[in-house]
Amino acid sequence: LRYNMGSQQPKKDCTSSNNQDGKMPLYAADKFPIANQKASLHPVPNGAALEEGASRKQNILVVIKDHSPKSAGANSARTHKRRRRFVIKKSPILIAVNSSFHNLPILKSEDRNDVKWKSLYKTQRERKQIMRETCSKYKSNNKRIITPYHVSRIFVEDKYRILYCEVPKAGCSNWKRVLMVLNGLASSTKVIQHNTVHYGNYLKRLDGFDRKGINHRLNTYTKMLFVREPFEKLVSAFRDKFEHPNNYYHPVFGRPIISRYRVNATKEALRTGSGVTFKEFIQYLLDVHRPVGMDIHWDHVNRLCSPCLIDYDFIGKFETMEEDANFFLHLINAPQNLTFPRFKDRHSDEERTTTQITQQYFKQLSPSQRQRSYDFYYMDYLMFNYSKPFEDLY
Repeated sequence: LRYNMGSQQPKKDCTSSNNQDGKMPLYAADKFPIANQKASLHPVPNGAALEEGASRKQNILVVIKDHSPKSAGANSARTHKRRRRFVIKKSPILIAVNSSFHNLPILKSEDRNDVKWKSLYKTQRERKQIMRETCSKYKSNNKRIITPYHVSRIFVEDKYRILYCEVPKAGCSNWKRVLMVLNGLASSTKVIQHNTVHYGNYLKRLDGFDRKGINHRLNTYTKMLFVREPFEKLVSAFRDKFEHPNNYYHPVFGRPIISRYRVNATKEALRTGSGVTFKEFIQYLLDVHRPVGMDIHWDHVNRLCSPCLIDYDFIGKFETMEEDANFFLHLINAPQNLTFPRFKDRHSDEERTTTQITQQYFKQLSPSQRQRSYDFYYMDYLMFNYSKPFEDLY
């Protein structure tokens, strides 16, 4: 196997993305296999762990080429010797998806009788199980290769050994503040300004490391992500990017959206790209021939964080953010005075996007558009166990 990972271009965070399609050229030399990700929430006795390790060895293929001429007997002896060290199979190098050891810290002895901690820990196990079952049912196991693109949205905190996959509109700004405090870059989350969070480049991304560094961190660090109800996340992104002045989203997305989907658009609207309606935005989202590419703010979590390839240890939800976040900080032994901030990062005078607000926006759509929107995010709904947002959806 050859590796030739070049230097990675710095990427914008959850504020914007220059590569709106979310695509990066993936060369064969850039790929590297998933290796021994430590990620299970389930306690396993030592004997079982040994059995699992032995089982996992059987999935590994080692390809060894011998270019020098050898007799058949010598080749046979050499092969036999190698078989004592490796189990050689005819299948390609494929490590079973989400079959790995445990990397989430176990409950401390003093917490094991605490009803609250036990309940939260059980919730994590259930969320992970649902994600695994969804991946097994709907995702092909033929391609289990992690590329730099798959880890491009993962932030690294080396002191507490954390990998955080950024999901926009699901608390990513405040999570990055927490990581900066854990890393000793600030004394408090309250003193870190919005632009410092998103444009300061104080946090490392996982794709900025070489192959060895990426594999080491995937194997040994605690991997976590926070998700949000897909329709609610979508409405939150629309309100933020299109209902407020924005010198990036209005010209880059607004102008082509208005041009394509608005009949008799005014010259002013075509010039500025301001005033995109939610219905026009949904038309753009569902159009297979979009006039402008996707953006991380409304892309699928399944594509942003690759949960069927990367075995996340902790799955938090925006709907239970404070409880989940502080439980995670408790598990990793973060300083006791560090709690997850709940202040609204932008447009603080505006009400947060709620279930009720989300329904008001989606009622502007036809039943067909609501169904197609649900289909668009179907995997996220399934993988993270969110209920159907409307009764008439099938």
